[in-house]
Amino acid sequence: MDPMGHWHGFWMGGMWIFPLLMMLIMIVVVFVCARAFLGGDFRSPCSRHNDGVQQHRSESALEIAKRRYAQGEITKEEFAEIKKAIE
Repeated sequence: MDPMGHWHGFWMGGMWIFPLLMMLIMIVVVFVCARAFLGGDFRSPCSRHNDGVQQHRSESALEIAKRRYAQGEITKEEFAEIKKAIE
């Protein structure tokens, strides 16, 4: 008979991984439920920042030029050149 008993097969056969995986799954489930219950935002700060970038991408070139002119990033002459090139 095996001196370690039937547990030897449990540890050496890789069956030890299932209780570990179940514990990790439970931790993830508890975390997700807590975030959902508390109203957390699952997106990373980078993806929340990219919302503004996506908004600017949906603007037309003329709208971008108008915004840049209004913010003082370009001069009136540069705006006129951009507008002429767009139209």
